[in-house]
Amino acid sequence: MALEWVVLGCAAGAEAVMLLLLTLPGLSRLRPGLVAVTRNALKPMISVVPFCLFLLLDIYWKYETRPTCDKEHECTPTEYLRHQKSIMKSQRNAILIACALLLNWLLLAVTRLVVHIDQLSERIEKLKRQD
Repeated sequence: MALEWVVLGCAAGAEAVMLLLLTLPGLSRLRPGLVAVTRNALKPMISVVPFCLFLLLDIYWKYETRPTCDKEHECTPTEYLRHQKSIMKSQRNAILIACALLLNWLLLAVTRLVVHIDQLSERIEKLKRQD
């Protein structure tokens, strides 16, 4: 099950790098290429959303089927520690899911804004040449 989390972490890292490169000032010469690469990468990266939903359901299933340590079922210290570690991993994984979804949405929004700004700049240049 750890492979899914590695894949999601790599996808979130790639989204973060693309977002950083798109918003970094001073890369005006590279920006058209970055926008093209990002726009082409967005379509496959949208598959992160259903993947995150699947992993969220996995966390929920683990939460529902976890062993309980109440008065009826006494837990040994080892079982209690394993239970606490499982809860911590689930919380970490939920944060990773939230970050991946947020980065995906931000990358989509920033890419749209950059494309829109480029289109408006082209219109302004065209109007200046006409005058």
